[in-house]
This record gives sequence, structure tokens and C-alpha cells, in this order.
Amino acid sequence: MPHIHRLSDLLVNQIAAGEVVERPASVLKEVLENAVDAGARAIEVQLEQGGVRRIRVADDGCGIARDELALALERHATSKITTLDDLEHVGTMGFRGEALAAIAAVARTSITSRAEGASHAWRIEAGREPEPAALDHGTVVDVADLYYNTPARRKFLKTDATEFAHCDDMFRRVALARPDIGLQLAHNGRVIHRLPPSPPPARVAALMGDDFLQHARELQADAGVLRLAGFASLPAYSRASRDAQYFFVNGRFVRDKLLAHAVREAYADILHGARHPAYALFLELDPAGVDVNVHPAKIEVRFRESRAVHQFVFHAVRRTLAESGAGRAAEVSAPAATAAGAGPGPGAGTLQASPASSAVPQAGFGSAMPPPSVAAGTQAASRSWPPAHAQQGRLAMESASRAYFDFAAGAREAGSAGLPGRSAERPSGTHPALVEAPAGEAPPLGYALGQLHGIYILAQNAAGLVLVDMHAAHERILYEKLKTVIDGRPAVQRLLIPAVFSVGAKDMAAAEECTEVLVGMGFEIAAAGPQELLVRSVPALLASAPVAELVRELLQELREFPATEVVTARRNELLATMACHGAVRANRQLTLPEMNALLRDMEATERADQCNHGRPTWTQLSLAELDRFFMRGQ
Repeated sequence: MPHIHRLSDLLVNQIAAGEVVERPASVLKEVLENAVDAGARAIEVQLEQGGVRRIRVADDGCGIARDELALALERHATSKITTLDDLEHVGTMGFRGEALAAIAAVARTSITSRAEGASHAWRIEAGREPEPAALDHGTVVDVADLYYNTPARRKFLKTDATEFAHCDDMFRRVALARPDIGLQLAHNGRVIHRLPPSPPPARVAALMGDDFLQHARELQADAGVLRLAGFASLPAYSRASRDAQYFFVNGRFVRDKLLAHAVREAYADILHGARHPAYALFLELDPAGVDVNVHPAKIEVRFRESRAVHQFVFHAVRRTLAESGAGRAAEVSAPAATAAGAGPGPGAGTLQASPASSAVPQAGFGSAMPPPSVAAGTQAASRSWPPAHAQQGRLAMESASRAYFDFAAGAREAGSAGLPGRSAERPSGTHPALVEAPAGEAPPLGYALGQLHGIYILAQNAAGLVLVDMHAAHERILYEKLKTVIDGRPAVQRLLIPAVFSVGAKDMAAAEECTEVLVGMGFEIAAAGPQELLVRSVPALLASAPVAELVRELLQELREFPATEVVTARRNELLATMACHGAVRANRQLTLPEMNALLRDMEATERADQCNHGRPTWTQLSLAELDRFFMRGQ
């Protein structure tokens, strides 16, 4: 056994570099964070060959005094903490005091800095004394030839393009966290990003795209010591990977499983399949409530009250996404003037939204975001309904409101949430396309014009044409209603003639084992034979659903997770299955009052923009888009 001995400082630093300096992006992260901590208002980054050949970061911060330059390259030397109390209340990006030493151990590193009030700048290289240099102000850190003295580790680096992509992502994180700082990134002499100081929404749009900002909801939540702000994308803007997910804790980018899980749960029943949401979220809390000293790269954190943080983030994101765009689809009305040369058609009048909603508010952390579905329609020309049909429209809507989807009161004798019969026909003499309210009173999703192939509802609102997938929309409405009533004792509809159908042995066993669960959901099921079930009652909301198909699907779900605890945890999935089978099916011909009532229920339902599987339920075609397609005014 060799004798125990001290390692040389160089070897110690090279070992530390294995944790801190994984690739060029790791170097860039540490140097950028030092520049931010120095109070820089402008930072310029220059990269060569993906950062492997060179990383140069210049800032206009406070600078480093000549006598402290040598200390800056030593391990565990820092100006950011002094005592254990400082470590427990870290308010800076860096604090370990080992990054520059580790970088200098595996690359040719120099620091040129001019402290505030100094007569001139000083420059130092690892292992040498400082010498005078020319620099107006701030600090320049130059890192060249990464891993020049450890070629084995250099072999693990990827292509220049890959390494630059990692550096670019690191740059974006710092730029998103500090929109008040001007930043510039150049690669091989070509400027990639030039970001002046700007408000947070403008910085988010510059780095994540205007498209993201248009398809995102602004989020602001405050719970005393916890505050969350930022933007979360609508489900329709989901992505195949997590490359557009940025979460910051006290300005520090983190990858935390607890926070990621909270956000994912908030999107649980509105995101399609394996898609991932896009977001830029900023959590602020007392530094004493989070431990940032759990990973050398400082990318992981640990919360002292992890449960409270999880619930706060989950509910904040969920509340933001719960507001349906269907409830404000036509908040933005079009200018009254039509496009040049594109006059209104015969009989046109003036259907308009309220004047207060005639302009799109500017995106920002303190202002409401316009719904993405109508953002493109702000330049559309207004159209009209013939005013002669106003009274007829009022009568038709009053009839529809009594006839359709009376969930709570059970207006139909059966208490069913299914579609009513044909009793709610339009008033005599009313043209199918003219069932609407008076001018100025159009609801967000407008009024139905008709059905397309028994699948889609076509409606007109102030912004243009609305297309609705009636099954997907009805499915979401039923699902939200089921979630509401299932917490109490759900209304039950006894079947006039019990439904009897055959099932397999596994389904029979599941029905016997989960009797209490089924009763709690509103089902009364009994055995009618060795392989037959008899259903006497179903939830009132699903009275019009195909009973045999619904029960078989539900038993299949329960068969896989028979334990009561698991069933409770998967309650929403079971309710989604029930809603899917209870929703109106394709090729069901609806009357105009039925269609209009469906539109009104969508406007009053949370998360009505997506069905339970994350598919969109409706979309908007603005008049401007239609005019462009038909080249009106050109």
C-alpha cells in the first residue's frame, strides 16, 4: 500500500475541473455568472470553434483589484461569502470560489481587469505575477485551448456545432434570468445574439420566439414568501422535447425534479400524449428556504419546504391554464374599416365587440396576454348580422338555454347530460344562418351557422369564423362537470329498462372487487349470470351514453388497477374515460339551439380549449386570414 500523501495543487484543481468543467458551456456558465455577480450592465461573449478554441467574456462590472487577481485563480478564494450564515443565505450566482481555479488547471486562462478607481488595468495568467494592461473598465476573462494539457478528456468533446449549441443554451439561460443586462454572443466572428436591456416579455420573445409568446399565458402568483412569474405555453404549443423549458429559482437556472413534476401535473389532463410544454418560469423565495449548495455546478437545489413549494407551483400553473380561451375568443374586435376595395357583402350591418376590447394589450408581466386564437385577427374588418333577425335570435337562444346541457338542475326528466331531443327548433321563418343576438352582444364564440360532415360546428363571432370539434368540446365539458360532482354524491339516473350484456371473466371479477368504487361513481351493477352484468343506474351526466360500451371500458381500467388507493389516485383518468364515452358522437345532427348552447357551455368551462386527451377543441379563422385567402382588396 503506497503512503498517504498530499496531492499537488495542480492535480487537485484538475480533479475539481472534472466536476465543474464538463465542456465549454460549463466554462461559459461560470464566467458569465461571475460577470453578473460583479454588477455588469453589459456583457460580450466571443466563442471560437464551439468554445473549445476560445471563450472570451468581457463585462463592465466592478472589476478586480490588482492585489486580488492572484487570489481569483486560487481554490476556495471568493468575495461572495465569509461565514456559514452567508452560505445559508446565498444571493449570488457563484460562491464556491473554485471555478476559475479549475478552469485555469485545464485551459490557458488569463484575466484582465480594472477595478473602480484604479489608474489602469492589470492582467494575470495562471502561475504568473500581474502585469499592467490596457482596459477602460470591467473585466475580461479569456479561456483558450480547453483541455490542452489533458488530451484524454478532450476526446470526449463533441463536434464544434454541438459544443456551440450547448454554449448557446447556457447563454440563453443567463439572458432570460437577467433581462436588465445587455448581452451579446458571437461565434467565429459572427454575431448570433445582440440583446439590449429590455422588459422580461421582450427578452422572452427574443430568445424563445414571438410564436411562443403568442401561444403562452402570462403567469403571476404570490403567496407571501413565494412568488412565481413568467409564461407557460398553451397545450396546443407543446413540443416533442423539453428543450424549451426554463425554470429559475432566485434568478438561478435549475433542473429540479420537484418543480418539473409540479408543472407536468398542472398540464396532466390537457397535454397530448408524450408532448412537453414550453415555459419560462421564475420562482422567488427567501434564500434561507432553498439550499443551492448541493451540486458542484449549482444546477440542482433542495427546498426546505418542498411540499409547500410543489403545491404552490402546481396550483399557480394550473390556475393560469384553467382559463379557457373559448371564454374570451372575441375580446379583440376588428377595426370598423374594411380592407381597401373589399366592401361588405349585401345586407351587412355591424356586429362588434365591446369598445374596451378593441386593442390587444402589450404582453408583459403586468398585463393580460391576448388569446392566441385571435391574435392574428386584430386587423380583420368587422362584419355584421342583419339587424332584422335580432328578436328571433333572442328567442332562439332563450329556447336553447332551457333545452340544452342543464347539468345541475337536470332540466330533462332523466337528468341526462346528453343532447336533448328536437324540441328546441329555431323560430318559424328564421334562416339557419341567422340565429344570433343583437349587434354588440355577440358572445366570444359567436353563434352557430351549421354543421360540417356531422363532426364540426361552424360559428361566426366578431373576429371571424370559429370551427369546433363537437365531440372533443362536449368531452371536456362532461369531464369538468364529472370532476365537480364526483367529490360529493353524484346524481344517479335509474334506467327504465336495465341494461344486460355479456362480459369476460376478468371483467366480472373487477365488477365484484370494485363495487364500492363503482357505486361512488354512480353505477349500480349486479351479476345477471355467470358472464353477464346488469346495470340498473348510471351517473345522470352520462345517461345518454352507450351503457355497455361505457361499463366495459371502465372495468378494463379498474381491472388493471383494482386497489382502492390506486383508483383514487387515477380518478381523473377514469372520469376522462367516462366523459369520452358520454360525449356526443360524430354524425349526430344537432339543431342550431343545441350547437349554440354547446358554444355557451364551452365559454363557461375551464380548460375548454383542449379535450381530455390534449387535442384542441376549437380554432379561429380571422376575417383578415379569410380576406387574404380570397385576395379581397388586392
